[in-house]
Amino acid sequence: MDIILIGMPGAGKSTVGRVLARRLDMAFVDTDDLIEARFGPLQDIIDRDGLEAFYRAEEAVLAEFGVTGCVVATGGSAVYSPAAMANLCGLGPIVWLKASLETLAPRVGAMAGRGV
Repeated sequence: MDIILIGMPGAGKSTVGRVLARRLDMAFVDTDDLIEARFGPLQDIIDRDGLEAFYRAEEAVLAEFGVTGCVVATGGSAVYSPAAMANLCGLGPIVWLKASLETLAPRVGAMAGRGV
């Protein structure tokens, strides 16, 4: 079983995911890293091919993700893909990390270059 973290950019998915994985003695996977390994830097995908291409790349990675026993931090746009979410829902509980705009804004900072 996996534990899947979803939420807006800056909600703390990667930070919470690493801590949770360590406490539960589970592996940690950040799906942004998987996307980058396969398609290149997130912002480069967006700049070169557009936002829709980025969504397709993210969907391709998440729809076929099948590692178990992990805490998984997804990208902020994972929820836009029904195929990705259907696959992730089959792997374990989905945990939504929610944060206010006042909390998110300083965490995200300047979005240019972040793949957001």
